Amino acid sequence: MLKITSRSLRIFILSLGLLSMVCCLRSISWAEDKIIAIVNNDIITQKDLNDFINFTRVQLSADYSGKELETKIQEMRLNLLDRLVEDKLILQQAKNEKIEIDKGRIQARKNEIRKKYPSEADFQKTLFQQGLTEADLEKKMTEQLLMYYVIEFKVRNKITVTPTEVTAFYEGNKLQFKSPEEKEFESIAAPDQITANMVASSLKSGSPIADVAKKYGLTVNRLTFTKGGEFRQDVEEVLAALKSTEVSSPIKIEESYYVFKLFLTVPASQQTLAGAQDTIYKYLFEMKMQQSLGKWIDEIKKKSYIKYLQS
Repeated sequence: MLKITSRSLRIFILSLGLLSMVCCLRSISWAEDKIIAIVNNDIITQKDLNDFINFTRVQLSADYSGKELETKIQEMRLNLLDRLVEDKLILQQAKNEKIEIDKGRIQARKNEIRKKYPSEADFQKTLFQQGLTEADLEKKMTEQLLMYYVIEFKVRNKITVTPTEVTAFYEGNKLQFKSPEEKEFESIAAPDQITANMVASSLKSGSPIADVAKKYGLTVNRLTFTKGGEFRQDVEEVLAALKSTEVSSPIKIEESYYVFKLFLTVPASQQTLAGAQDTIYKYLFEMKMQQSLGKWIDEIKKKSYIKYLQS
């Protein structure tokens, strides 16, 4: 009869635990090595997808945090695999063109990201949290620059915007270059209607607004009003009707009573073609750029073997 001692039982349980851990690690490794797409002679694995998300998070975390950061990441997840496939196609084009990247530029870009963090320790901590090394970061940056250069060579350099196109766009969209009338107000917010009535009465009698605010222990605020803006319709109607130096009756907005005094009106104006041409040129150029880039990538896709294996 087999006799099981407490010591042998502990060794047996420990062995099961180690076996379970090894199996778990192998399972994780297999999951990351899983091929999720084939692009010509290259593959995209689950690890590539995870690394892309982590790299993006490192870049964005210098400017965003918390829910805002995660919202940005989630927005990208919707078409992330398609992005990786397209990136792979562009990188293959860069390889065909034998484009090389100066390592000094990679270091400079890495330093730009590093400077956005409070300290070197914070930068390294973020990399560690995302499962990335500086080598991973440099690899992704190299790929970004390779894609930039091949797109510059194949697409951007072939785009032109003529003066005729700029003029035609201006003539057909003049309202977009018209600045509406703006009114600038000073206002005082009172906690109750009685105080607001006294404030309005003092202002209408000609007392300086700073003196009135000081008398009642209130603050003077300044705001710019444009018709059709962010104000409630009833508030907008009052502000739109005020003439120069006129004072409004108290208006209740949420829990406070506001008194407004108009001190400046900026008339509506039409921006000239000369003033608008740079903005129009950039808009038309970027519009053509997106159209040409999409067309170029579609042409590459037609000539390529692409297979999605992700379920």
